[in-house]
Amino acid sequence: MGDEVVLLDFWPSVFGMRVRIALAEKGIEYEYKDDNLRNKSDLLLKMNPVHKKVPVLIHNGKPVCESLIIVQYIDEVWKDKSPLLPSDPHQRAHARFWADFVDQKVYAVGRKLWETKREEQEAANKDFLETFKTLETELGEKPYFGGETFGFVDISLITFYSRFYLYERFGKLSMEAEFPKIVAWAKRCLQKESVANTLPDQKKIYEFHMKWFGLE
Repeated sequence: MGDEVVLLDFWPSVFGMRVRIALAEKGIEYEYKDDNLRNKSDLLLKMNPVHKKVPVLIHNGKPVCESLIIVQYIDEVWKDKSPLLPSDPHQRAHARFWADFVDQKVYAVGRKLWETKREEQEAANKDFLETFKTLETELGEKPYFGGETFGFVDISLITFYSRFYLYERFGKLSMEAEFPKIVAWAKRCLQKESVANTLPDQKKIYEFHMKWFGLE
């Protein structure tokens, strides 16, 4: 009897997309259940009673919550194919540091672009630019954040590519002009089927956010 894998998710979630990419990289078959976060299912509330949010991976009836924890779990359980974290302990710690940086900074500075009052927009833009400049410096001339192969940090950040058009519209900036290395890296990641088949169209994400947050 094989593994039973279920993913509770919401299609525009950048965090859920991370899990979908990791599952695709490993070639794992799973059942996908889209959960409307404004009408949360009983299953979601049962499987993640603390945070009550997606994504949740249910593996043989047992839940794993929080996207980066789920990706690490997937890498540890299905370790025979496409390793996502390096084997060296220091490199693993380094990867976890930068994935945590993405978690702590990118979501917040991006959201500020459309939530901030006009008089505070300059400060929001500055935080956004500084965050992505830091990431661009860390990437340097490497093909991927971990070096030659697509891995944990790449998965943590690439899902935000779906919001680049949203950032440009509200931040009144060009991602390619400001962060050419990041955009080149994103296009490199999109050459992978796991990424290309997971990330929704940027304008579709923009339209969703306009309606979801009443920004129209």
